[in-house]
Amino acid sequence: MSFSFNRRHFVRSSASAAALAGMAHLPGSPGSPGVASATDAQSSSPDAMVPLEEDVESLVRMLEDTPRSRLLEEVAGRIQKGLSYQQILTALQLAGVRNVEPRPSVGFKFHSVLVVYSAHQASIGGADQHRWLPIFWALDYFKATQAQDAREGDWTMAPVDEGSVPPAERASKMFIEAMDRWDEAKADVAVASLGRHLGAQSVFDHFARYAGRDYRSIGHKAIFVSNAWRTLQCAGWRFAEPVLRSLAYALLNHTGEGNPAENDYEADRPWRENQELVTKIRPDWTEGRLDDQATVELLEVLRNDSYSEVCRLAVKMLNEGISPQSLWDAVFVGAGELLMRQPAIVALHASTTTNALHYLYTAAADDRTRRLLLLQNLAFLPMFRQSMRGRGRVQDVRIDQLEAAETADSPAEQVEAIFADVGRDAASAARRTLAYAQDDPTGLDFVRKARELIALKSRTSHDFKYSSAVLEDYASVSPAWRPAHLASTVYMLLGTSRADNPLIGRTIEALA
Repeated sequence: MSFSFNRRHFVRSSASAAALAGMAHLPGSPGSPGVASATDAQSSSPDAMVPLEEDVESLVRMLEDTPRSRLLEEVAGRIQKGLSYQQILTALQLAGVRNVEPRPSVGFKFHSVLVVYSAHQASIGGADQHRWLPIFWALDYFKATQAQDAREGDWTMAPVDEGSVPPAERASKMFIEAMDRWDEAKADVAVASLGRHLGAQSVFDHFARYAGRDYRSIGHKAIFVSNAWRTLQCAGWRFAEPVLRSLAYALLNHTGEGNPAENDYEADRPWRENQELVTKIRPDWTEGRLDDQATVELLEVLRNDSYSEVCRLAVKMLNEGISPQSLWDAVFVGAGELLMRQPAIVALHASTTTNALHYLYTAAADDRTRRLLLLQNLAFLPMFRQSMRGRGRVQDVRIDQLEAAETADSPAEQVEAIFADVGRDAASAARRTLAYAQDDPTGLDFVRKARELIALKSRTSHDFKYSSAVLEDYASVSPAWRPAHLASTVYMLLGTSRADNPLIGRTIEALA
């Protein structure tokens, strides 16, 4: 998808920095992959880093070289001269993958890359007057993580080893062998050939196959594949190669461990077990009946049992004619319940990982890959549950036993009351949300208010990643389970009592 913005100017509101108007309008909607040393990767040595398409290279260099204190003003000046939203989004993604290493974990500082698509979702989903805010936040955040990466060794993606890039007819086989063996050097050159010679869907299926392979980085690998792929659909396939090389490098991350192909690590066990389980699923498994009782039964197993028992039950249900949608309902609602039980970072990633794996499931063409993605997501929830136990108290809360608040308010009044509670009394906000969603299944007022607060109050990558994921997933849950799903989101959404992001004022000044 390709689009550009019509340019307008910001104007200052007399009410507050949060009251924005006239913002640009969006229509309709050898070892690693090249590591340059800190000295080789300076601005004076462009040959030490992976080259980009000529028409975007200068823009990416501007993002890389402009000091953080001046970047927003520099970008705003270029917007006023005609720079498009699409160009900025593309350059932001490419600057991240070229300058920020997805090690020692596909998370932490690498969130400046992971969050690009989430910021884009917040931008296109929000009100016209807020459209630039998430992107300008992401520009500033890139500079922060670029500086962090420099302090940690100044990793930079170098040009691919052209002499080792295989011909088209060998690229797929070499990529699969390299990924199976966790061989970074071979995967790097193989993926370069894949991107040059195969169609986008074929390359996507190669990555979807491995996106949910292991539990390392608590789901960030799948999130990177999902978000990077969707950003490329906005930027254009011709910019894919450095992104694909970063993806392969990230998926092969096993920092601090031996080769997973030669060891039996817990993070890899569900994948090995599910390789066998997927062969036992009936051929017409995508056809079946919705069964709320099956969802309830699977939720109970997700609360208490091992990933092995969860996946075996899922296969049994599919073979009994249960629709995979009923299983996905248990995944979405089960991930939300984890957040209600412990509103913190691990449970948050149960939801963002579920969003990513479900997207990959819907977009993948290969039937076996789709089966694996469903089973791996089911397996990950008990693993998230186990990880939560090391982070403090896990409450005994059941989402299917949540009681709706009694109210005679209009939907608009209910939404205002909900977001007044968010950040102060999550349990009350959840009960109010359940009542609201039962009365208004569309959830439009809720989503509109949530997106407004995201634009104005987000301060971290997780604010954007979580909100974009769960608001998108609302439409993917069966109608019967949507009120419960929406009720769980208030444990990590942003409320009206939270202070506005201080970058808003600077953004207004820059674009005025």
